[in-house]
Amino acid sequence: MTPLAASVGDYLVVRRALGYKLERAEKLLGQFVTYCDSVGVSVITTEVAVAWACLPADGSRWWWTQRLSVVRVFAKWLQAHEPATVVPPPDVFGRVEIPRAVPYLYTDAEVMALMDAAERLRYPLARVTYRTLIGLLAVTGMRVGEAIRLDCDDVDWDDRTLRVRSSKFDKSRLVVLHASAAAALKAYAVGRDELCPNPKAPALLLSGAGTRLIYCNVSSLFRKMAAIAGLPPRSGRCRPRIHDLRHAFAVRTITDWHAAGVDVEARLPSLSTYLGHADPKDSYWYLSATPELLALSVRRLDGLDIGGVR
Repeated sequence: MTPLAASVGDYLVVRRALGYKLERAEKLLGQFVTYCDSVGVSVITTEVAVAWACLPADGSRWWWTQRLSVVRVFAKWLQAHEPATVVPPPDVFGRVEIPRAVPYLYTDAEVMALMDAAERLRYPLARVTYRTLIGLLAVTGMRVGEAIRLDCDDVDWDDRTLRVRSSKFDKSRLVVLHASAAAALKAYAVGRDELCPNPKAPALLLSGAGTRLIYCNVSSLFRKMAAIAGLPPRSGRCRPRIHDLRHAFAVRTITDWHAAGVDVEARLPSLSTYLGHADPKDSYWYLSATPELLALSVRRLDGLDIGGVR
C-alpha cells in the first residue's frame, strides 16, 4: 500500500467517526490514488488533481467539479500531516450551478404500476422483494439505503416498528408502520423464508440470490421497472427515480395536512423526525421545491386574516 493510499484509509476512518458515510468519496479517492500511482505522483498538486478530475474528457463541468471537491476535502485534511500537499482552488472550472433534480411525485396508480412491474423480474425472490421494497418506500418515506440495511431483527412485529440504525449523519430512529403495511411486510417475510430458507445475509430484504440488496443494482432494476410501468420523464430534470418515492411520501403527507386544515408549520418538525432529517429546515425544501405545495401554501395564506387585512 502506498503512503497516499494509507492516508486515504486514515482519512476515511476519521471522517466516518464523525458520522459521515463517504461511500462515493471512498470510491472516487480510490480511483484518484490509482491514477496518481499510474503517473508516478505521490504528493497531491493542483495539476494532478485537475487532470484526474477532468476524466472522462467528455464529462460535464458539474461532474468534474464534484470529483475535484472530493479531492479538495481530502487534501485539506492531509495538508495538516503532509505540508507539501497542495489544496486545489475551488473555482478551477468556474461557477457551476448544481442541477438539482425535480422530484417525480408518484401517484398511487404509478406506485401500483411499479409494484406490478416487479412481477416481471426474472427470479421469484426478486419479484416479491422489489414489490415489497417499492411499497415500503412509498408508505414510509425511508431512504433506499436505510431499507437495504434493515436486518430481520430490526423489525418489531408487536409494536409495528422498524429500527433504522446509523443512517445519514449517524442518526438512528424508529419508523412506525401502519397496520396494513406491517401485515404486507409480514407476508413478505413468510414468503421470503419459503423461497430462501437459508439466506446468505441477515437482511430483511433479500436479492434473488439470497444476499443483501446492493444500491447500484436496485437503481438499475428500478429504471427497468419504471420503463415497464410506462413512467416517462416529465422534463429533462424530472425523471422517475427510486429516491423520489421518499419525496412523494413527504409531499403527500404535507398535502393531506393542508387538506385537513392543520397547522403544517407546527407539524413539520414531526415529519423531519420521522424522515430522519438532520434539521427541520430540510423538510421545508419540499414546500419550495414542489409547485403543488407552494400553491396550497399561497391559497392558505390568502385565506388568513392578518392584522385585519385579508
